Formats: sequence, structure tokens, C-alpha cells
Amino acid sequence: MQKPSFRQNKGLGNEVGYYIFDYPAEQELIVRGWVEYIRKKNERQADEYRIVVFDLYDIMIGILKQKGFLEKCFDFEKKKGFDRITKAVGNTLRITAKDNLIIQHIREHTPEKAIVLLTGIGKCYPILRSHTILNNLHQVMDRVPVVLFYPGKYDGQELLLFSEIKDGNYYQALGVE
Repeated sequence: MQKPSFRQNKGLGNEVGYYIFDYPAEQELIVRGWVEYIRKKNERQADEYRIVVFDLYDIMIGILKQKGFLEKCFDFEKKKGFDRITKAVGNTLRITAKDNLIIQHIREHTPEKAIVLLTGIGKCYPILRSHTILNNLHQVMDRVPVVLFYPGKYDGQELLLFSEIKDGNYYQALGVE
């Protein structure tokens, strides 16, 4: 992440630098520890680039709390079921819309010289899908590199959450060495 080529946010063929770091889901706690270690190490350096970590689950819960919907979600799920609450939360967060609230949060809280690390995608399933986040983020933010920490497998073409659940859409991201 310290290489100038990485920070210039250009991948192969001058693509926007979005990366997927896939790992076995059972290593989730180890990966969380390393992400936090990287963030803290960056804070102590005189480097002009900031490592900014966004836990997608925490953002989602924060938005629901801010709107006063979190407690209502619990009641709604009890009455209507999991499938209905998943759809309702997705609609509230405008997951598939151009004004996606999670994307807005990330964009508004990312400094000019930053490296964005996205975590928590596994905790958000099935409300939030990685390809939706990456595709929507790509539309509005191309100035900084983004690394999605993905509990599953990514083969350069297909995302398999927890190495089992197909993400449903193609997304071309760059591999992380």
C-alpha cells in the first residue's frame, strides 16, 4: 500500500484501483486484527496518506439508528419475517439506487489522500452484496484505492461469499498481492 503505483489508484490498463482481498471466512477475527493493526500503524506515521477503514455493517446499523428505524426493524422482522425486513432495510438504505446512503457515507468521510479498506461485508449478507457496493462506489469515487476484505473466494471473475454463496454478479477487481 506504500507503493506510489498503488496510491495513484490505477490498475492494469489504467482501471480504477479497486482490490479484493479474499480470505477463508474462518480467519475473520485474524483479518480484523490485521486491519486494525494497519490502521493504527498508519496513524503513527508521518505519511500524508490516511488508511480509512469502513465497516459496512457498522455504517448500515448507524444509518438505521440515525433514522430511528433500528428498533422498528426488529418489530417488523418479528411480524413480517426475514425476507421482508431484508428488502425493507435495502430500500431504506437505497442499496441499489444512485443515492445509496452507505456509498454517500463512505464518500463524505474519505479524505483526498486516502486508502479505503472496506470490511464487514459478511456481516451484512444478504442485505448488502459486495458487487453492489463496489459497482456503486466505482460510479462516485475513483480518486483513492479501495480494498474490500472479502470472507470467501474471489477468482478474478466470481465472488463466493463464505466460499459457498455466489454473489450473483460479475465484478472485475484487481487482485491483491
